[in-house]
Amino acid sequence: MSTSEHLDVLIVGAGLSGIGAACHLKEKCPRKSFAILEAREATGGTWDLFRYPGIRSDSDMFTLGYSFQPWEQAEAIADGPAILDYVRDTAREHGVDRDVRFGKRVVRAEWSGEETRWTVDAEGPDGETTQLTCGFLFLCTGYYSYEGSYMPEFEGTERFAGPIVDPQHWPEDIDYDGKRVVVIGSGATAATIVPAMAERAEHVTMLQRSPSYMVALPARDPVAAFLQRKLSKKRAYALLRWKNVLFTQVTFALSRRLPGFVRKVITKEAEKALPAGYADPHFTPRYDPWDQRICLVPDGDLFRAIRKGTVSIATDRIAGFTETGLALESGAELDADIVVTATGLNLLAAGGMEIVVDGDPVEMPKTVGYKGIMYSGIPNFAITLGYTNASWTLKADLTCEYVCRVLNHMYAHGYSQVTPRWPEPTLPDIPFIDLKSGYVLRSIDQFPRQGEHAPWRLHQNYPRDIRLLRHGPVEDEGLEFVRAGTPAPVPA
Repeated sequence: MSTSEHLDVLIVGAGLSGIGAACHLKEKCPRKSFAILEAREATGGTWDLFRYPGIRSDSDMFTLGYSFQPWEQAEAIADGPAILDYVRDTAREHGVDRDVRFGKRVVRAEWSGEETRWTVDAEGPDGETTQLTCGFLFLCTGYYSYEGSYMPEFEGTERFAGPIVDPQHWPEDIDYDGKRVVVIGSGATAATIVPAMAERAEHVTMLQRSPSYMVALPARDPVAAFLQRKLSKKRAYALLRWKNVLFTQVTFALSRRLPGFVRKVITKEAEKALPAGYADPHFTPRYDPWDQRICLVPDGDLFRAIRKGTVSIATDRIAGFTETGLALESGAELDADIVVTATGLNLLAAGGMEIVVDGDPVEMPKTVGYKGIMYSGIPNFAITLGYTNASWTLKADLTCEYVCRVLNHMYAHGYSQVTPRWPEPTLPDIPFIDLKSGYVLRSIDQFPRQGEHAPWRLHQNYPRDIRLLRHGPVEDEGLEFVRAGTPAPVPA
């Protein structure tokens, strides 16, 4: 084991969130030393990991982009390589690319109240462990595992003669030209892969157990093109960002208050874009809008491929794999040369690392989220988790701003430790992530809980979070601050 230096702040993860966190720290906390530990050998996170055909954003880039770094293209829905370039260009422009330590997978972090610091163990690809210490630990690791997607237990997979492909680890050498492809799934990944593969495959079938809401939007925002011609980059970006924030907020609010109305609007638009009789049953979900994320279909590419005949939808359950494809519970069979399993993610809390506070292992499900950023009983610690009903980066930016406010407040008042303290004797039973998607329901018990009211409630509301995180007081009844040299109180 090698021991390295002490840092004021240690960021874990060099993806969209981690690079953003470093930029915010460098600007707002110039006195603080920091580094970014990245398990892989490249920056970009999700946008470097995912290489499947058609990979693109599922939020518009005027809100998925950083608040401080305008997205200058007219494309509202951008492809993966463009997003990866944007993240890396941002890192270089702000000089934080030099602060990344690659090949450092954090496996353990232990807090010492006596020393008021974290000791962090990071493993390299050769198995060697590097140990660093820091005053504040900032996790920007996302909430899903990079090891692989969720794969249900399907009978007979060993019989299938062709490849079964995990989109999370797309093989570079796979040839699907002129092949019959079945993509299992109906979420954002499937909605992206299916029309992209259909451009070269003989035929692609999207096999879904149940439908998802699909909404067609222009890939290029005509309002963006106009504003970018008339205004400065910064001004145009700010206006476009708020335009899209408000549109998303209104849509989400309507979905909660008038779900039947929103359902009719979405399904009617799908009916117009599809062959007669196709929307029901294949595009008529059983759940209400925004119980799960709504899938974007840029320029209606999925609908267009269905009309063209290169894509078809099968709504059924899988009985098992055969040598030549899939047998369905209805008795139908789907022939396939290749099967792609777009069956969801495996969620992972706190990057899967072991967390210890003063000798006691932390169980994340027994903690309560404070402002959706910090966690009860864990000192000098924060996690970036973006919105589930809007762009991830909207909340990520606010999270970074808030962490910087806390760090500067601690410096100004001589505090060495800040710890959220859940005031109630029992844990709340409200899940931390308010979605009913399969990948969330499978793993939600790994995550913290949340309370009924602020500051212990995770609001999915950007304007409200601006007031709370950017303008609200740093000190309140939920946080316990301790000055350097003062023993921390023993929790009751």
